Amino acid sequence: MHYLSKHIAFPDVNLATPEGILAVGGDLSVERLLLAYKSGIFPWFNEGEPIIWWSPDPRFVLFPEKLKVSKSMKQVLRNTEFEVTVNQDFKQVIAACAKTKRVGQDDTWITQTMIEAYTALYNLGYAKSVEVWLHNELVGGLYGVDVGNGVFCGESMFAKVSNASKVGFITFIQHTNYKLIDCQVYTNHLESLGAEEINRTEFLKFL
Repeated sequence: MHYLSKHIAFPDVNLATPEGILAVGGDLSVERLLLAYKSGIFPWFNEGEPIIWWSPDPRFVLFPEKLKVSKSMKQVLRNTEFEVTVNQDFKQVIAACAKTKRVGQDDTWITQTMIEAYTALYNLGYAKSVEVWLHNELVGGLYGVDVGNGVFCGESMFAKVSNASKVGFITFIQHTNYKLIDCQVYTNHLESLGAEEINRTEFLKFL
């Protein structure tokens, strides 16, 4: 296990454990986060734990041209009263993601420190939010990091009403110029939308 110092650097991603853990420690400064994402690395840890840096292999990604939209979702998108915006309320989106309960998780990994770090990225134009509104109320959304080279690293999403996060995600993908959406690790939900696993070496080529 590699322990990070104040020096902003990461070990080679090929030194990650089979589970994808690469390093522990460091900080969540803008400089370190940007280096991490551009190197195929991201932080993921719980409250009270040291910062854990991950670079899993395989990597779960979505190529926008392979997006799958079911017939039922196409109908929802046609008839929906949802309104989708981008970068209109990043703070409310990340706060809602932090409050969302996840299956198999007792608490959130989006700590106050994480919120502050990604808000700093947003203020500098690196992080993005997608908001889904219903009757002027925020009912769903997602946020992530634009790492350049046409790659967007999705971090988290939430929904307060059925289909809200799906509508936001699908609408964002359909109107994006990104060539790759990094979904990080496997979920059934994202697989149903067309996400797939590729090996880390292939993923890094996009960065």
